[in-house]
Amino acid sequence: MLKGPIPSHVDPRKLADRATVLDGELEQGRFVRLCAATGAESGSRPVVRIKLSFGRDEQRTLVIHSELDTEVSMVCQRCLEPVRLPVHSECDYAVVNEGASSRHLPKGYEVLEAGEDPLDLLALVEDELLLALPIVPLHDPNDCQTPGSPQPQEEPVERSSPFSVLAQLKRDPNV
Repeated sequence: MLKGPIPSHVDPRKLADRATVLDGELEQGRFVRLCAATGAESGSRPVVRIKLSFGRDEQRTLVIHSELDTEVSMVCQRCLEPVRLPVHSECDYAVVNEGASSRHLPKGYEVLEAGEDPLDLLALVEDELLLALPIVPLHDPNDCQTPGSPQPQEEPVERSSPFSVLAQLKRDPNV
């Protein structure tokens, strides 16, 4: 296991042959698209905890298991106030050559095409985090104060039905 800084580019084949595990943290500020999607505050420095395990499965397919954890600040869609939400993502990738068929891969793997160039780990991690973001960020219902929520009415006003007069006429035999 390699603890420390996560390299931005790696050769997944070499790391898989050595059964390497990369374990470390990166500041969220390094992920431009993630910061744009979450509206990250410039003063805060949240980190993304990253664990990437490279190896080969029973069929000798190159696989990467990723575990990502972070906390993002987004806008609650109920009260429009900032909300801090944990984001966790786990994914299993099967690395195949560009243009190669992925039909032979077992179910449960996401296909990751890689050429001869080094694999961009930062882009892979950022893509996975973007997919793990909540679609509708919300506070816990007990913590959320909805603006303009209707106040309870004092006492409901009873209104008479316009057809009540007809009902009375129907009962009255003199009419």
